[in-house]
Amino acid sequence: MKYDLVVIGGGPAGLGAAYEAYNNGVKSIVIIERDKELGGILNQCIHNGFGLHTFNEELTGPQYAQRFIDMVEKTDIEVKLDTMVLSIEDKIIHAINSKDGYMNIEAKAIILAMGCRERTRGAINMPGDRPSGIFTAGAAQRYINMEGYMVGKEVVILGSGDIGLIMARRMTLEGAHVKAVVELMPYSNGLNRNIVQCLDDYNIPLYLSHTIIDVQGKDRLEKVTIAKVGEDRRPIKGTEMDFECDTLLLSVGLIPENELSKNAGINLDNRTNGILVNESMETSKDGIFACGNVVHVHDLVDFVTEESTRAGRNAARYLKGELNEDNFIEIKNGNAVNYTVPQKVNVQNVEDKLIVFFRVNNVYKDKVLVVRSGNKVIAEFKKSHIVPSEMQKLIITKKQLENIHQEVTISLEDVKGAEK
Repeated sequence: MKYDLVVIGGGPAGLGAAYEAYNNGVKSIVIIERDKELGGILNQCIHNGFGLHTFNEELTGPQYAQRFIDMVEKTDIEVKLDTMVLSIEDKIIHAINSKDGYMNIEAKAIILAMGCRERTRGAINMPGDRPSGIFTAGAAQRYINMEGYMVGKEVVILGSGDIGLIMARRMTLEGAHVKAVVELMPYSNGLNRNIVQCLDDYNIPLYLSHTIIDVQGKDRLEKVTIAKVGEDRRPIKGTEMDFECDTLLLSVGLIPENELSKNAGINLDNRTNGILVNESMETSKDGIFACGNVVHVHDLVDFVTEESTRAGRNAARYLKGELNEDNFIEIKNGNAVNYTVPQKVNVQNVEDKLIVFFRVNNVYKDKVLVVRSGNKVIAEFKKSHIVPSEMQKLIITKKQLENIHQEVTISLEDVKGAEK
């Protein structure tokens, strides 16, 4: 099997990238998806709030996915469902399914869009017994929204990520009693709108700077113990509280799904656990692109779509021989900035503007975001309020990047200390 472009992953990132590549002249495309249907994680996200940026209207997850599925179905893009990619070697994809058996698929270009997975109990070394009734929030979401199973009645949630907040509301609507949402950090890791709509509206208490220090239960979960933590994130004795419950949901972070990428020798970023990319969303391997949560974890699917269209468009440019593969400038994260995506830029390949996504490391007010190259200030942006839970988007015009020959640093600084 030979294709001009192979897209691995049929979620919002893969669908958007394939559709954009097709519209930019690539006609031999296949999407490989390991699930039985397209749409990815959106299929289980039945709440609304999607599509405000992309479609200027509020949609549920399945509605948003269906928009792109419908667009892809109107093209000649081929789709292989229920198909597992085993490895990638020099643009040859080894995959398997029950219909075609073992396949060697040759590609001129590849787009990686495998999404991310949830961090589990084992990843956070949670102490205590090991009874049933402990789920990741996403697993519980799938059980309830897609499989039709109720996971429990008396619920505690660890972590205030968006999935955890949304599941607090979902469990309440299904008749469960959510006793507490417990968060290790002194701030929530979810979008502010989700804190209001999912916790405040249902009087669900949020315990900031707390964590679970014990889990008890023989067969089924019976009780969890939480405690306040200090600045060193260690539990403070004497602050323990017990909650009797039969279910514990874990919303303790997402990890980009990069086993395929690692085995293919693609460079990863230790800060994001995702793939290192340039301004064209191209990885360290020539002709292999990446987009969506496999690069870094997004808050909004609209930003995933924006990133995937850029990957699809640039994959098409690569196949036409229009991308310059030399003279890259590194983009570094400075003060208070955790990471940047992309991590490097070739100014020649920037069409009209460079979009940089980043997150900060704490809650800040009345700061200025400064983009520098050496001692030269390229751009400044005032930020009245900025938080780690909300991914930030920075736009730098191509004109601002001209005559830049050394690394670019993005920092959050005091207003009075910024150069004018």
